[in-house]
Amino acid sequence: MDKEQARKRIEELRAKTEYYAGKYYDDDNPEISDFEYDMLMVELRNLERDFPELVSKDSLTQKVGGHVKEGFSKVEHEVPLQSLQDVFDVEELRAFDTRVRKEVEKEDIEYTVEAKIDGLSVALEYINRRVCKRCNSWKWANWRRYNRES
Repeated sequence: MDKEQARKRIEELRAKTEYYAGKYYDDDNPEISDFEYDMLMVELRNLERDFPELVSKDSLTQKVGGHVKEGFSKVEHEVPLQSLQDVFDVEELRAFDTRVRKEVEKEDIEYTVEAKIDGLSVALEYINRRVCKRCNSWKWANWRRYNRES
């Protein structure tokens, strides 16, 4: 694929992923499965990796999370919240394990694996053993954290 073909496909994928994220987050009416959406994102990430000059800060690959829901306001975090990347096969799982071992400079690592429940995440901040901040977030589009006004 040449650069012009990649540019056109990237534009198409960005439009599709924005549309489907909107249907999922804003309308609560998803039109495709999570797997189908993930495959669009994988293709987009791969193209942006192969053509880094075509990466744009407004691409969903450069953001994590979802759109603002009514009744929520933006929350700034002292330490950024992170998202795990999707893993679809054994090779990607091994690559994840290798990155973790390298980052923590340790070979003896144990993992806990739990079923994933898609949609809403919660971040709690404690000061002196008391919850001082409650934040909700949505997957995909921006991963901005929002604090429910109380």
